[in-house]
Amino acid sequence: MNVKKMVLASIAVFIGFQVMDYVIHGVILSPVYKSLAHIWRPDMMPKMWIMTLSSSIMSVFFVYIFIKGYENRGIMEGARYGIIAGLFMNVIGMFSQYVMYPIPFSLSVKWFIYGMVEFIVCGVIAALIYKPKR
Repeated sequence: MNVKKMVLASIAVFIGFQVMDYVIHGVILSPVYKSLAHIWRPDMMPKMWIMTLSSSIMSVFFVYIFIKGYENRGIMEGARYGIIAGLFMNVIGMFSQYVMYPIPFSLSVKWFIYGMVEFIVCGVIAALIYKPKR
């Protein structure tokens, strides 16, 4: 395992998730979240560091698991890994949110779709950075 490339890939994946999360949740879904303001924690913002920390830890594990199954097959390997990891995280994660919280089913579907895009993009990022030298 190339530790330097693992660290670089983990940082890049973390940045990828953060940027896409901002665009998805801070811009695209912002109107939906505002309409559901009554269900969110009133003290949520001071706790957002927990989401950043968990995202950084997830990014490291995401890259670590990618490396353990690495087959040196290029971008498509990263996309395939992103699909598998995305399904693993999003099928249960996003649809169980619908069961637990009073949110519209359409929001769960949007979370699932956007989450899949995030994982696929981050899988490609991992594949691009971890590739060996020729």
